[in-house]
Amino acid sequence: MNNFDYLKAGDIQDAIGKSGSCTDSSYIGGGTNLLDLMKYDLAHPTTLIDINHAGTQDAVTETENGGLRLSAFATNADTAWHPLIEEKYPLLSKAILAGASAQIRNMATNGGNLLQRTRCYYFYDANVPCNKREPGSGCSAILGYNRIMAILGTSEHCIAVFPSDMCIALAALEATVNVEGPNGPRSIVFADFHRLPGDTPELDNNLLPGEIITSIDLPPQGFSDNYSYLKLRDRNSYAFALVSVATGLELDGDIIRNARIALGGVAHKPWRVPEAEEFLVGKAASEENFAQAADIILRGATGYQYNDFKIELAKRAIIRNGMMALHPETQLPGALPSA
Repeated sequence: MNNFDYLKAGDIQDAIGKSGSCTDSSYIGGGTNLLDLMKYDLAHPTTLIDINHAGTQDAVTETENGGLRLSAFATNADTAWHPLIEEKYPLLSKAILAGASAQIRNMATNGGNLLQRTRCYYFYDANVPCNKREPGSGCSAILGYNRIMAILGTSEHCIAVFPSDMCIALAALEATVNVEGPNGPRSIVFADFHRLPGDTPELDNNLLPGEIITSIDLPPQGFSDNYSYLKLRDRNSYAFALVSVATGLELDGDIIRNARIALGGVAHKPWRVPEAEEFLVGKAASEENFAQAADIILRGATGYQYNDFKIELAKRAIIRNGMMALHPETQLPGALPSA
């Protein structure tokens, strides 16, 4: 772990100014991922700029259009357990609580959650080639042990997956990310925030140098009546998803009037295919229709030997989660989910 200077920012502009005056600086909130990267000798900031006191807004505030604004500086725990989130956006609450451990959720910030780096084995092993860590060196995962890797949106340069649970729900909810940087504030629709690997797998998102995530806006539609978050993993505690699905439905009887489906554990970013959601509109909420939507979502999916099983697993997860969304009470502790 390298030596570094530590600076504390008093507000957003102070943080941006400190970042601009330093070389190779990093903002730090909870530090639950950044400190790991530093310990593994994968990140080498010369200056850490503490932004925990840069944001002054409440963890969750109501917006004029009927939605909610999440502070990027609030912890995952404070967000997931907030009464307004539990009431209006239970899909988001369930997704956050499916991630990490209680201790980590008490430290991790909402902004930091969006900035997580991959959990690829080879990315964390500095002794093997990794294009995400060292562009141009090669991707060891493609011909290696790639069981947890991506099946969608991959490139010849990278098949790593994005690990966040919270972001899968935010993708389904069509959130907006608000940032501020040297060139002023701007907003990024969630679908455009993260990147696919392409020829630049080292770039995880579309933030510009020096920019800070300040808040995340949720639109009024929270799918509070019919929703489900399903996370399939090797163990039920403190494990990343092999496949996860966030589903939100708006129903008229058994007819789907609006649908959102986002997948995690399958791509370099939260994976959403609006065409599949449009297919479901006006149709009955049935296993057959969810299966057809799954085929649209998984069109072009490619396995890499050890992760071939993910294609079928993802299809079954989409179908199962769609049916679970019809009865959100099945997600209560101790309840048995619908098959």
